[in-house]
Amino acid sequence: MSKMPSKIKVLFVITKSNFGGAQKYVYDLATGLQKDRFETAVALGGSGQLIQKLHEQRVRVIPIFSLTRDINALSDLFAFFELWSIIRLEKPVVVHLNSAKASGLGALAARLAGVPKIIFTAHGWAFNEDRPFLQRIVIKFFSWITVMLSHKTIAVSEAVRNDTRNWLFIRNKIVTIHNGIDSAELLTSEEALSHLFTQAGAQIPKDAIVLGSIAELHKNKGLRYAIEAIAILIKKNPSVFYLILGNGEENEQLDALIKRHKLQEHIFLLGFVENAATYLKAFDIFVLPSIKEGLPYVLLEAGLAGLPVVASRVGGIPEIIEDGKTGLLVSPRDSSAISSAIEKLSESLELRTKLGKALREKVIHDFSLSRVVSETISLYENI
Repeated sequence: MSKMPSKIKVLFVITKSNFGGAQKYVYDLATGLQKDRFETAVALGGSGQLIQKLHEQRVRVIPIFSLTRDINALSDLFAFFELWSIIRLEKPVVVHLNSAKASGLGALAARLAGVPKIIFTAHGWAFNEDRPFLQRIVIKFFSWITVMLSHKTIAVSEAVRNDTRNWLFIRNKIVTIHNGIDSAELLTSEEALSHLFTQAGAQIPKDAIVLGSIAELHKNKGLRYAIEAIAILIKKNPSVFYLILGNGEENEQLDALIKRHKLQEHIFLLGFVENAATYLKAFDIFVLPSIKEGLPYVLLEAGLAGLPVVASRVGGIPEIIEDGKTGLLVSPRDSSAISSAIEKLSESLELRTKLGKALREKVIHDFSLSRVVSETISLYENI
């Protein structure tokens, strides 16, 4: 075990600078480590919201100009040498890697630069996505290489860790540290509803059941199955409204699906909404129909808001949602099951209140940010 200096220099590395789950994780750690013990910086690609948020907290940001999410041999080569140069210049004690592209390149660069402590956080595995078989095999191989090059890998859920149980030579390299959340700034139900329905250009009926999702519009989030569920449900309950907050590559396809089912007056794609979690109390029910997840922050935020949840039984979601106790779980890609679960909750205020309260208690007790920070510091110190 190597000895830590009085002030530990930690360099976080991440591919994209938008503000999704992996970026929130980096932000929380980079700003949550004690400033008298740690010197932190974040190296990243892009020009997204994470940069501004880090600047506001006076965390140093180092751009990686060649780093993009898409695979490109030439730009990836440039990004590798950029990272290697940054690491050699910064001389961090800890390089903490996040997201597949940055982690693969960063692990190799950090090894060649002689970094004493290389941490990789696996927020989920790209080989679990709907991809061609050969592509998934290649991605799994490079994921294994990243774990091998890192001194320790953090899995954000037991499900993420279990995906590696048959990998060679990594048994003692992976630990689970669940994501955590400190607090949630929430508008009142009335304020949130008024703002979102004004943005949607719609009126709120008094008897409305308002469903909500906050998600990147990506096929991994399974939002098309929730839309199909509303198409089933609306025939029985025309007072159901569904608000989707987020943008992404599936925007046009989801919009076309809404129009195909003639649901334009019931389902609204609101696009990017800044500080989207502050509007959670607008919803009677939170819906997360993902087909792939690590451990989604948005469920922790929904929990702090005391919302009942309908979510897919995938990844680390069952580690937050216990079916029938802290929410309702459904099989992925099952619109009929989603519709039935929403119908069950919409018919019972008592059940919604019970599940929302139980989830809030679980999140407060089991998923605190202070625990994440302390367990991560312990990992830094004990490699």
